[in-house]
Amino acid sequence: MKITILPQGTLAIYEQIVNQLKNAVVTGELKAGEALPSIRALAADLGVSVITTKRAYEELEKEGLVRSVAGKGFYVCEYNADYLKEKQLVLLEKRLNEVIEEAKQAGLTKEDFVEMVRALYEQ
Repeated sequence: MKITILPQGTLAIYEQIVNQLKNAVVTGELKAGEALPSIRALAADLGVSVITTKRAYEELEKEGLVRSVAGKGFYVCEYNADYLKEKQLVLLEKRLNEVIEEAKQAGLTKEDFVEMVRALYEQ
């Protein structure tokens, strides 16, 4: 699995890692019981701090998506894919509402905003 970090992105780096790992679970790219890269290996691969990857894994563990096995690393847990997908949709709706409010404040019409989203989505 490939994780891409956008340093100029609106989300913190650990949040980008969390979201991409969640997506990999939802799409089946990561299966229950599968080992995740070690915290150090992922940090080195992404060129980020070990603290950042540790925080991402801890966040996933809090949400019950991964579990830590002492001395062995982190593993994907059994999960309810429908629940996880719904949770992702709720977060996406929240972020979209924030962006829509910013677009309104910038004076964009609904049509201009929709056209912008369409153009960006097709990239």
